[in-house]
Amino acid sequence: MPATIFTAHSSSVLVDGQPIDGVQAIDFRFARQQGDVFALGSTERLTMYYGASRVDGRITVASANATLDGLVTSGAAFQIVGNLAHTDQSRTLAFDDCRMSKKEFSLNTGGHAETTYMFTATRVREEDGGAAPAA
Repeated sequence: MPATIFTAHSSSVLVDGQPIDGVQAIDFRFARQQGDVFALGSTERLTMYYGASRVDGRITVASANATLDGLVTSGAAFQIVGNLAHTDQSRTLAFDDCRMSKKEFSLNTGGHAETTYMFTATRVREEDGGAAPAA
């Protein structure tokens, strides 16, 4: 099966339905607690059990974004939707019940400012959409 490649210039990020301009990157990590179950006197695993899950993500924007800045200080819950696309393929990432956890700012010689907004989410949902929406 060939790889599906999404491109930044064909994709978009929405926060509570509003487009976020200047997005340079979005990334996330999904982790689930897990543990091994062994039989008494055995060194081989019988099965596994799963516990709580955690979603941590980051959005990096060129310079800064007033909407995201407001969410950092307000503590309000919000939703992030990433519409990933390239040629004839698309995927939607939906992060539910998000809260901002941190903000980092950097400005380097010869470049432009970047702000990275870190968030947590209750869940992330991924859905392949097949054909990408017309641009």
